[in-house]
Amino acid sequence: MSPAEIYTPIHFFDDPIQPVFDVPPAREKTPGCPDGFVWNGRTFRITEKLAEWVDFARRGRSARNMRPSHAAVASTRGSLGVGRFYFRVKVDAGQFFDLYYDRAPQDADRRKGQWFVYRELVEGV
Repeated sequence: MSPAEIYTPIHFFDDPIQPVFDVPPAREKTPGCPDGFVWNGRTFRITEKLAEWVDFARRGRSARNMRPSHAAVASTRGSLGVGRFYFRVKVDAGQFFDLYYDRAPQDADRRKGQWFVYRELVEGV
């Protein structure tokens, strides 16, 4: 059984969060797992990173604006403003969450990506 199979989603949120890094990431567009996060006014400390993966799929308009040969390369390493970095974590309250960093710019004034809590999971089930 793979690690992904031992966790079952129980709540889907896709809410923005504020990441907490004890040491700021060297490259903010390809960050590692944060040390914690602030969500709805509550701070969660990450006690364990259980898994991580990336998704470089192009969505919306960006899915149609690239030559197929370039899109094939971009799907393996990402391209400007495209890509999500996922982290499955356990927090100090004993809960399990999937977090992700979406590096798509929000608009011309906010070019940095944004962090989200994607879903809460339970172990087993």
